[in-house]
Amino acid sequence: MTEATGVKPARRRWWLLAAIPAGLIALAIVAFLVWGLTPLGPTDSALAALESGDDVTVSEVSGGWLFVPAAGSAEATSGLIFYPGGHVDARSYAPYARAVAERGYAVAIAKMPLSLAVLNPNAADDVLSMPEVASVRQWGIGGHSLGGVMAARYAAAHPQQIGGLVLLASYADSSADLSAAPLSVASVTGSNDGVLNRSAWEAAKVLLPTEAEYVSIVGGNHAQFGDYGPQPGDNPATISAEEQRTQTVQATGRVLSRLEEAP
Repeated sequence: MTEATGVKPARRRWWLLAAIPAGLIALAIVAFLVWGLTPLGPTDSALAALESGDDVTVSEVSGGWLFVPAAGSAEATSGLIFYPGGHVDARSYAPYARAVAERGYAVAIAKMPLSLAVLNPNAADDVLSMPEVASVRQWGIGGHSLGGVMAARYAAAHPQQIGGLVLLASYADSSADLSAAPLSVASVTGSNDGVLNRSAWEAAKVLLPTEAEYVSIVGGNHAQFGDYGPQPGDNPATISAEEQRTQTVQATGRVLSRLEEAP
C-alpha cells in the first residue's frame, strides 16, 4: 500500500513537469497569433486612399489591392508589386501606391498572412497572373523593411519576370545576390530611421548592382514610408509624411521609367 501511494505522486509530478513546456509553447503560439492579427495601422488617411477617384481606380483583389490609372489598366504597361513591412497592415501603403499609380503605373500591394511577407514570399506570383493587369509588360517589385528583403529574394529568383527593385528602409540579404543582375534598383532610406539596421544595410550594398541608386531622405524616418502611425524604436521625423512620400514616389518613378526605356 505504501509503495503504491508513493508511485502515484511521482507520476503526477512527471506529468506536470512534462505539461509545463507544452503549456509554454501553446501560450507562445497564442501570443504570436494575437500579435500577427493586430498589426500597425492603417490610419484614416490610408483608408481614404483606398477609395477610387478621378485619377486612380482601386480594387480589392484576391491577393491584396490593385491601383491603376483611372483610364483603365490597359493604359499601364509597367507596374510595381509591393510587399508591406513586417507587422504592418498592408493597407497602410495605400497612399504610396496611389501616388505611384497617379504617374501612370499599375501598383499591387500584396496582403500577407499575419502581416509578414516571410510567410508568403512568392505573393508576387498571384499578381503576375492577374487578368486585370494583363497589359503590364514590365514589372518591378519593392518592399518596406522585412517586405523589401522578401522582394529582393523574389527578384533574384525571377529575373525573367522582374526588371526593377525598390527597397524602402531595407536591403537584400545573402539569399538574394543581385550584384550581377540587370536590374534597375533604388534603395531609399530616411536619415532619422531608428529601426533600420544600418550596419547590415551598409554591408548588403555589395549584393546590389553597382548602378543602384541610393536616396537618403533628410529628416525621414522608418514609419513614414507607410501610413500607420508611430513605430516602436523609431525616431521622430523632422519632415512631413507627405514630403517623405513625395521623395519616395519620385525614386520609385525613376525605377519604373527605366523599365519602360529598356529594350
